[in-house]
Amino acid sequence: MLISPMPENRLAGETSPYLLQHKDNPVAWWPWGPDALAEARRTNRPILLSIGYAACHWCHVMAHESFEDQATAALMNELYVNIKVDREERPDVDEIYMSALQHLGEQGGWPLTMFLTPAGEPFWGGTYFPPTARYGRPAFQDVLREVSRVFHQEPEKIETNRRGLTGQLVARANTARNVKLGPKELDDIAQRIGGLFDRVNGGVQGAPKFPQCGMLEFLWRAGERTGEARYFDTVNLSLDRMSAGGIYDHLGGGFSRYSVDEKWLVPHFEKMLYDNAQLLELLALAYRQSGRLIFRERAIETVDWLEREMTIREGAFASSLDADSEGEEGKFYVWSLKEIEDILGIDDAAIFAPLYDVTAKGNFEGHNILNRSKHEPRSKEEETRLKVMRAKLSEARAKRVRPGLDDKILADWNGLMIAALANAGALLDEPKWIKNAARAFRFVAESMSRNQRLGHSWRRGRLVFPGLSSDHAAMVRAAIALHQATGDGFYLDRAIMWTATLEQHHADVHSGGYFLTADDAEALIVRPASTRDDALPNPNAIQAQNLIRLSLLAGDSKYRDRGDRLLEGLLPFAAESLFNHMSLLSALDLRLRHLEIVAVGNRADQFAAAALKLPFLDRTILRAPNSHALPKTHPARAKADSVSAEGAAFVCQGERCSLPLSDPNTFSEAITAARP
Repeated sequence: MLISPMPENRLAGETSPYLLQHKDNPVAWWPWGPDALAEARRTNRPILLSIGYAACHWCHVMAHESFEDQATAALMNELYVNIKVDREERPDVDEIYMSALQHLGEQGGWPLTMFLTPAGEPFWGGTYFPPTARYGRPAFQDVLREVSRVFHQEPEKIETNRRGLTGQLVARANTARNVKLGPKELDDIAQRIGGLFDRVNGGVQGAPKFPQCGMLEFLWRAGERTGEARYFDTVNLSLDRMSAGGIYDHLGGGFSRYSVDEKWLVPHFEKMLYDNAQLLELLALAYRQSGRLIFRERAIETVDWLEREMTIREGAFASSLDADSEGEEGKFYVWSLKEIEDILGIDDAAIFAPLYDVTAKGNFEGHNILNRSKHEPRSKEEETRLKVMRAKLSEARAKRVRPGLDDKILADWNGLMIAALANAGALLDEPKWIKNAARAFRFVAESMSRNQRLGHSWRRGRLVFPGLSSDHAAMVRAAIALHQATGDGFYLDRAIMWTATLEQHHADVHSGGYFLTADDAEALIVRPASTRDDALPNPNAIQAQNLIRLSLLAGDSKYRDRGDRLLEGLLPFAAESLFNHMSLLSALDLRLRHLEIVAVGNRADQFAAAALKLPFLDRTILRAPNSHALPKTHPARAKADSVSAEGAAFVCQGERCSLPLSDPNTFSEAITAARP
């Protein structure tokens, strides 16, 4: 009978700091060399090759979770010959097996975990494996058992059936929990949702038509994740048709709540702050991706409307504009042909009327709702002339009885708009928008808070208190957006403070999410804790994204861990009702693809300014005066130590970072390299 050798960790005699970090693991590590391969051949065991480096954050995570765990180590020692390599000490070994991983169609990174034959030939691998299955990744112990089983029982698959083996592992990971949601599932959901959209008019098929911003964002993320243009096209078509339709106010700016018909012609004329906040972000992204001027124009006009009609004296934003005036829905907004002719004159009216669908008969109950649905943009000169005509009509319209303004200030709705102004303003280089966002933020932070907690609603000095989880989550999001746009630590401090409030007063220990109401709020027959989106993204989903970003910005992994608990607790609800959980699925997308832009040194603000021109859905920007300001465990820390005082930038995803970037114009190339 073959007697297994006593497990012995052979790294104590090495000189590499990384290898010495692992010298006390219960794993029987071998350093790379002929003795290790000889042991694998002698015992006919596959090799588990683990490659990393001393400053690798995710290497430390996997070491703590798995290599320091007695049960995991015992399984490794029983089934494998385990070899540990410092990639900085042996870049040649790293190059071979990293290339092998990429040839397998996997994204590279460290820790690199490869499985080899006793001869050192790679046959399967990955990077970081969690101790329990999550996000479509199999648990590490499941990987260990299954790879060993296939190696001994189905050796033909070692060389020929990698794809089948990978699928088997992923399937096992998915069935190990109550939810099956990883990158593949997100892609499948996006394909299904895309099939619901109207290929002619945009938006979800049928009537009435709502903007469905959560669905549009999710499809946009699918485009970024997969590189498939059809997802961008679906969103762009929907935004284009909305921007041309009657749901958009072509004289005053801003979008109405929804359209009662399938062509976006006849709106329910009320204008809501939260709709316009979400659409503003989408318009900015669409313009940056497509270059279509209509998207930038609608964004600018919507902000103009916000400043002119929705901003109270203190600087925050009112909630909504009514649909009615003088007891009649839409009366403020509709026109007759005669009114157009009287204001513009016959000649200009003859140009304006057909372009804006104005006829003697009317297009809505004998009246005309202005729209451009039947006409593409004209030349620059023609559009300039039309702008003058619209200004004349707007001036005349201002003399009508205006719809009622609901001027109460809601913290959550303001949070959405503040974040939208900061994100869109940075992306489209509109610094005034960021200033408007900062002014509104100050009002909410100072006038709507007590003892580090937010209230929900403010009007004429009266505050409804305590606030909801939606208030705190939305304002944390606003704080993070402003912190990224300005670099001001005041906003980060507020984000951390309000996150602590959420944990103290709203946390649902059972589900991992948050109750809508605080623990000391008025008692109801049941404490609401919905995970579904409505017209606004669900606060659990908003806060999940906040936690992911705070992990980087605050330099504390406890936020990422908390976000993981939230997602793991609530994603089963999303699996049961996908279309009602778009925001939660978008949060999962961020968790899987989060891109960290780290700007270090004297030129940190210069690099950050360039990074702000990148799409904001999946990136977070961290400024640091020097490498020592970065968390010790951050994967960019060691690389930043070697750059000059002028500094550099790094693009990081997961457990790996790019080489230092000295030119802010090279972000795109670095991001492309970081993506699968």
